[in-house]
Amino acid sequence: MRASPAVRAARAGLSGRRVQAVVIGVVVLVATAASTLALGLLVDSNAPFDHAFTAQHGSQVTATTSASPAQLAATTRLPGVTATAGPFPQATVTTIMLVPPPAGQSGPPLPMGQQLTVAGRAWPGGPVDDLTLRSGHWATGPGQVVMLTDGQGATVAIGTQLTVTGAPGSPHLTVVGTATSITQTAQAWVTPGQIAALRAPGSPDVAQMLYRFASAGTTAQVNADIAQVRAALPPGALIGAQSWLTVKAQATGSIAPWVPFLVAFGVIGLVMSVLIVANVVSGAVVAGTRRIGVLKSLGFSPGQVVATYIILVAVPALAGCLAGVVAGNLLSVPLLSQTAQVYGVGALAIPVWVDVAVPAAMLALASITALLLALRAGRMSAVQAIATGRAPRPAHGYAAHRLLSRARLLPRPVTIGLAGPFARPSRTMVTLAAIVFGVIAVTFGVGLGSSADRVDNDLNLTAEQVQVNIPGAPAPGSVAQGPGPALPSLAAQERAVVAALRPQPGTAHYVAEAGDDINATGVADRLSLVGFAGDASWTGYALITGHWYAGTGQADVNTAFLTQTGAKVGESYTLTSGPRHLTVKIAGEVFQPREGRPEIIAATSTLAALDPGLAPGQYDVALTPGTSAQAYATALSAALGPRYNVSASGSSSQQLIIIGLIATLTLLLVAVAGLGVLNTVVLQTRERVHDLGVFKAVGMTPRQTIAMVVCSVAGIGLVAGLIAVPAGVALHHYVVPVMGNAGQTALPASVLSVYQPWELVLLAVSGLAIAVAGALLPAGWAARARTASALRAE
Repeated sequence: MRASPAVRAARAGLSGRRVQAVVIGVVVLVATAASTLALGLLVDSNAPFDHAFTAQHGSQVTATTSASPAQLAATTRLPGVTATAGPFPQATVTTIMLVPPPAGQSGPPLPMGQQLTVAGRAWPGGPVDDLTLRSGHWATGPGQVVMLTDGQGATVAIGTQLTVTGAPGSPHLTVVGTATSITQTAQAWVTPGQIAALRAPGSPDVAQMLYRFASAGTTAQVNADIAQVRAALPPGALIGAQSWLTVKAQATGSIAPWVPFLVAFGVIGLVMSVLIVANVVSGAVVAGTRRIGVLKSLGFSPGQVVATYIILVAVPALAGCLAGVVAGNLLSVPLLSQTAQVYGVGALAIPVWVDVAVPAAMLALASITALLLALRAGRMSAVQAIATGRAPRPAHGYAAHRLLSRARLLPRPVTIGLAGPFARPSRTMVTLAAIVFGVIAVTFGVGLGSSADRVDNDLNLTAEQVQVNIPGAPAPGSVAQGPGPALPSLAAQERAVVAALRPQPGTAHYVAEAGDDINATGVADRLSLVGFAGDASWTGYALITGHWYAGTGQADVNTAFLTQTGAKVGESYTLTSGPRHLTVKIAGEVFQPREGRPEIIAATSTLAALDPGLAPGQYDVALTPGTSAQAYATALSAALGPRYNVSASGSSSQQLIIIGLIATLTLLLVAVAGLGVLNTVVLQTRERVHDLGVFKAVGMTPRQTIAMVVCSVAGIGLVAGLIAVPAGVALHHYVVPVMGNAGQTALPASVLSVYQPWELVLLAVSGLAIAVAGALLPAGWAARARTASALRAE
């Protein structure tokens, strides 16, 4: 079948303008990939827990019960129950595992105790709580265990040996895999037949039953669902029930601070993609205006001309869209994996509707832009189109050329290049906008990375370079040691730690720290107490307002404490816990979000009035300058013996993930901006190829040609940098406090004041760097073009 004239003309245009077609395809590809990733991040940052909960069929109610399988089977038919899984036999076990010493330390492995809820499951999948296997394989036989990995990247290495204390024979388990559970139904999984061997003598025979209900969106609905299950079982058979809303509240506390950051990057990416696609398509049609005149002179109707140019743009755009959506999904795998770890929600993926909507929108954008401009050109007469397509309008750019020609200190190729953008003001403005958004992304990313680094240092209290845990005061849910001789008294252990710290070379400061959680009147959540038995002003707590407490009767509190109690810095506040009362003067507000939980920090002697049982749980140590924290911890561990856990501070795995995510998104947006510059320079070079031939004929060298082409966008890059840096700083100063508010905390001034003067200068120059990088490839092509070929290409 013979192709229509429009198709034949479009095919000829594609073969004759391969560079233009490739530029359209590549720009649309990158824009589609960036938009797919940006929109995917936006969607996944909008209630990511809910998305992951739906995808993994999370358990709305996790019931611990002593009922028989037949009795539990009856509950699966209750009204409102939509899906169930189980019963899975369950046991609470105490384990000891040997972990290698921290990096840089030598010595034997150190014992670490932990209490785990273990469930027996034959496979990870199911209609409720579809587990995501992160590494290794599922437990298939005796002696194998799969461990829960949390959203902060903490996990147990494959091959680690666990000893179950208290069970007959102290059975050993080997970690063969790690998995995530969106509702954290257990902390470890084994085969169902192994649970009985892990139970301590006298432990109850209990099982885990997982439910999903038609209505479980509120606490009242979940409580009603639990009451229904309890009523269907024998009295006392329902030992406990965990609501998914409790887990969601905990996850939301860690998710919320990062949503504004992802939204900001996503919006920048979408705007840049739209600008650049519109720019490249409009430039392609404008560059072909002369050819439109030729087609009209050959008898093409306006409709055929329009169809020709829509096809000319749509074919490479369609190829770019299809390749871009694939590239966007490939890019999303590591990024969404990192995002899921930040969120702690198991797994995230680009939704299917995003994979359909983004390429469709990009193709429609390219086609509509081509349609509008081609309609305008199609209405021109043949003579008008040919004259218009030969060069920019005479009124555009000549004044700039005349003015810059008077700059005797600048070489003529440089002034010709600097005047070039004035010939196409609309294209120049779009290119300027693309570079501006690129530099905004760089400025915002650099500032956000610095802020995240300071937040990590503040939260990890990096001034406390070494910590010594006292085994006589284990943390909640942990176990100090396995079977063995009784521990010395807490006072004796404190004396042993102090005796080891004093002579240890490199010790600058040390202080005993105690912690506990209590219920206090007037505080909605449990109140966290942190007490120090000495001067702790050096420990590294970042102050938002006020000062560090001084002496008995003063205390520092976090933002959540002030929010929940209505107290203010500088005022006195009375705390009541049962029959005990404590009045403290609030000396300062410290940066300790605690996921919205209130915290008070004071001397142990002050807090003893409220919590007489408050006892030291660790010693915090600061080192003299030049002392290696790892080497110090190794030496101190050898002096104290294996009973004490000595650790050196370091960056959290979550911090590394966040920095990697920021860097990847920033580089992607810079690449999009660079492609926008590349497109502009390619169009300018092709439009002025005849002029280029004339310049070469009168003696312009290849180096001068490169300088002229690069300078055609260098001025745009400099102006863009000057505009974008203040905008990027303003975006940073707006988004970071929003992130803090989402994390239910105010921020220290140091978290916002992260830009150094030399950094601002470099960031302003980054606009020039983006412009030059985008122009180098077409500049090299222009320098290599032969004079005769350029003159014939008019």
